[in-house]
Formats: sequence, structure tokens, C-alpha cells
Amino acid sequence: MPVSVTMPRLGESVTEGTVTRWLKQEGDTVEVDEPLLEVSTDKVDTEIPSPAAGVLSRIVVGEDETAEVGSELAVIAGEGESTGGGEGAPQEQQEAPAEAVEPATEPTAAAEGTADQVAQDEAPAPAAAPSGEGTAVKMPALGESVTEGTVTRWLKQVGDTVEVDEPLLEVSTDKVDTEIPSPVAGTVLEIKVAEDETADVGAELAVIGAAGGAPAQAEPESKPEPKAEAKPTPKAEPKPEPKVDEPTPGTSYNEPAAETESSAQPAKTEQAAQPSAPTSAPQRPAQGDGEEVAGYVTPLVRKLASEHGVDLSSLSGTGVGGRIRKQDVLDAAEKAKAAPAAAQPAAASSAAPAKPAAKPQPSGKRGTTEKLPRIRKAIATRLHESLHEMAQLTTVVEVDVTRVAKLRAQAKDSFQQRHGVKLSFLPFFALAAIEALQTYPIVNARMDLEGGTITYPEAEHLGIAVDTERGLLTPVIHNAGDLNLGGIAKRVADLAERTRTNKISPDEIAGATFTLTNTGSRGALFDTPIVPSPQSAMLGTGAVVKRPVVVNDPDLGEVIAVRSMVYLAMSYDHRLIDGADAARFLTAVKERLEAGNFESELGLA
Repeated sequence: MPVSVTMPRLGESVTEGTVTRWLKQEGDTVEVDEPLLEVSTDKVDTEIPSPAAGVLSRIVVGEDETAEVGSELAVIAGEGESTGGGEGAPQEQQEAPAEAVEPATEPTAAAEGTADQVAQDEAPAPAAAPSGEGTAVKMPALGESVTEGTVTRWLKQVGDTVEVDEPLLEVSTDKVDTEIPSPVAGTVLEIKVAEDETADVGAELAVIGAAGGAPAQAEPESKPEPKAEAKPTPKAEPKPEPKVDEPTPGTSYNEPAAETESSAQPAKTEQAAQPSAPTSAPQRPAQGDGEEVAGYVTPLVRKLASEHGVDLSSLSGTGVGGRIRKQDVLDAAEKAKAAPAAAQPAAASSAAPAKPAAKPQPSGKRGTTEKLPRIRKAIATRLHESLHEMAQLTTVVEVDVTRVAKLRAQAKDSFQQRHGVKLSFLPFFALAAIEALQTYPIVNARMDLEGGTITYPEAEHLGIAVDTERGLLTPVIHNAGDLNLGGIAKRVADLAERTRTNKISPDEIAGATFTLTNTGSRGALFDTPIVPSPQSAMLGTGAVVKRPVVVNDPDLGEVIAVRSMVYLAMSYDHRLIDGADAARFLTAVKERLEAGNFESELGLA
């Protein structure tokens, strides 16, 4: 029985998604849960698995097309089955264009054998439109609220030959970085939007013509007559080099062509203009390109490999069908870092006496100007609006966490064995803050000044600020009040890891009612956090440091002792939360931490 593949719900506020790439084509066999297609929203890029095993009989929504949540994307039939719009319907649709073309192009009509090819070439190109000189490549829709994108890098240059679905350029928005594939095979005739320039959705980015520079049409390979129409741009005498289509080891189609490739471009276009040549279409290498080595590689994996200098061709994928996953790239990068580190002690033992550490080298960005990343622009806009929307005030208290430090040192080994994560100070701060929120719900509330209301959430949804390469992101521990110390520690570690590796879902970075930021992780004593709207308060935890303080000993009275101390700074909306309310909340957190009654949570009681 045919099974319909529908657009899943990819977030609380997400109503539609854009199909960025089909990993399977019509007629391909798929297994249950095997990746079927990639979908992008303004929050996340993800793969949609196949809900059933069978044959992909029909694709309803093409690449770069947008579909609403719940709408049909494709149909999967069992072996030997067919659907009303399955394999039978496409065949009729493929034959019809061939009959319609014959009267309009009498001397140069395509042969019957190429009719199917014509339909296949035209079908997967929803983001491209024919122009006077070729096929236009347009900026696709990259999310519900995304209206424009910035071209960060062209992977092909004018005159380069491209294949269908071969990565053509990289585009960045404030939500996602992705690659735009070529909708047709041919030659890049014109680039209309340069690198670092921004274009609206639907704007024309480039023009792709046939291999010799003519419009991208399906020519019969057996006819030599069209040779005159496929003239390359007049250049110097071409130099036929047998290796122009094979990049040197270590290069890939994800990077701009090398100097030798651009110099041999006339030879490539001349070869493409001769239909009699058996290798008129360039063959992509099996070495140096991770996509050929282990099937399709997602744009995120390619970008991650480029950032870490990992050669995809050297990896063995652990995903379905041997596909290379993000974790494979990260593991390879860690091994590459570990190798020099292991060799360093041996070299140091045979070297001369250690010299003073070298002076840090200045950053290569000194004296330069770069374009503002879209994610940084979005963060700046939100924080600026937050400061102007509310009257923010910060209150700071000093907390003695010596008892917590002793418990942590005593239980950290057994805690890691039992829960699989390291025990830091952050879970203690989080648990104390959650308990204080339950006692003083005004800190967890939000105010609607125009509506004249105060809303008290029914649960504590704790946001955890995470430092990533893209900027500061805040995943959320929903219903944090239901978790104990171990549960909070595991959730913090899990969310932080998946946020840094871009595996977080849209719902997991939305809905916080109170946020905790660990500014002390980089040694800061305290700062004044900016409360993210519509929340009303945010707590910052400083570095835990040992210093001499005055303590009251039952036997000796007031004495000076070395204690583990930390500053807690809470910023809040003073329109809703009075200073006394903030002080009561912070005092409750302080007393909970200084009492140090966490033995039962750590299994020490």
C-alpha cells in the first residue's frame, strides 16, 4: 500500500519548510528511517527519514520549493506497486513534451531517446528560470521569515563546467549557512551577485548555459550539426590537457578552481562542444571529494570539514549506507590534534632546556574590516531592543560555596560514573535558582504593559547561555523544576554539546522563562547580564575563586579563613520586579548554596 511522506512539524512556531535536497530520486529503493530528503526552516536544517520501506514512486515537492507542515512531499510504494501519480504518471508527462517539441523545432528536434532526459533535466530545477542566454539560478527561500541571503563564496567561476546538483555557491542568512546546487548541467556564463553581496529571495544570482556557452538545452549526442551553435568564448588556442577534469589530490568541488584549472578552461569547453567525444561531460573524481567517497555529504558536514582541515575522502562514514556524519569529522579533527600533541613530549625531552614561552602573535585581523555576520547582526538587534523595552537593573550578592566545593570534590568521580557527565558548579547554581523561582514566582513572570497583564508560567523553563562559534545561543531546559541535580547536569551537558554542533531543534532554543549564564567560565568575577525579552530576569554566575574572608567560628569567633567565593549578579526588569523582590530571590539562592545540603542529590547521604 502506498505511503505518503508529509512535512513534519519542525518547531512550535514553524509552519512551513523548504526542501533543500532530495537524497533519493524517483525509482530509488529506500529503507525505513533511511534519510530521504533535507528540509530547511528559519530555525534549523534537518533530514527527514523515510517512514516506510519501498520504492520512491513520486516526488511531489521539488528542491528549493516550500511546503506547509502536514502537506505531502512524496509517495513511497512497495516493491512492484504503483500509485496513481507514481511511475505511470511521470512516464506520460515525460513523453508529452517530446511530442510538443517536434513541431516547434523541425530540423533540430530532439531524438526520441532524449525525450526522457529533457524531462529529467527540467524537473529538478524549481529555483531556476530560463533566460535569454541560459538558465537563471535564483536565490531560494531559506526559511519562513528569511527575505534575503548573502553570497559568502562562489564555488564555481565564470567559464567553469558544472553538473546537475553540484554545489555552485554558498549562501548565509541570520539563521543558516547552506550551499545552493546547480539546477542544470552546463557552463557558468555569468555571475550577477558577487561574494559578500546580499540578494532578495527570488533574485537572479547567475546564468548557466550549455557546456560550450549556449543555453542549457538537451542536445542529441549523436548529431554533429549543433556543434556550430555551441561555440566557446573566443580565446587563445586551447591546450588539451588530459587531467583538466581531475583536481589534484586534496582539492574538491567545494573550493574555487585552481589556477591550472582556469588556464585549461578553453580545452574543457572545446571538448564539451564535440558530441562525438565519449567523455563530453566532466567526470567528478572519486578522490578528494567526500560526496563521491561516501555518497551525499550535507553542506554542514562539508563546511565543518573545511573549517577543521579534514579530508573527507580519507574518512569512513558511520551513517546509513556509509554516509559521513558530523561526528565522523569531529572525531577525525580530534585525532589530528592529538597526533602533534603526542609527539610534542618526545621532542621536548630531547630538546635543549625549556625557553620562556613565546610571546603571543598578533591576530591576523588587525587593521582589517570584515562584513558583519548575519547572526551577529540579529543578536545585536535583539539585545538593543531588549535594553530599550525594559528598565534593567542589576543586583549582586557574594556567596560562600566552600561546602559545595567540598561535596563536588568528594562526589565528582562517582557522579561521572553514574550519570556519564562531569559535575561542575553550574548544576548547583541552576537547582538553587529553580527552587528560588518556585518561591518567588514574580522573577519568573513576564509583563505586558500594553495589555495591562502579568503572566506567571506554570513551570520553570531554564535557559542556559552557550558560547558557540556562531555566537551566543540559549537552549532551554523545559520543566526544569521536575529535575534533580543529576538530571539538570545531564540536560546542561547534552544541550550545550548539541548547540555547539548545530544539532539542536527549534523548540529547544525557545520558550525560556528565566536564563542562567555562566560568565565565570572564562574567569570573569561578575558582569551585568542583559535580560532577553520577553523574560524578566537573568542570573549571571561568576568565577569560583579562593580568597581570605572573615568567618564566624563558634569557638574562635570572627577569624580570617580561605573560602571558595563566587559573585551572583541578577539583572531584571525593574518595571515588574522591585529591588526588594530581587534581593529576596538572591538571598534564597545564597542560603541554599551556603547550606550545601546536596548530599542526598549526590548519593552521599
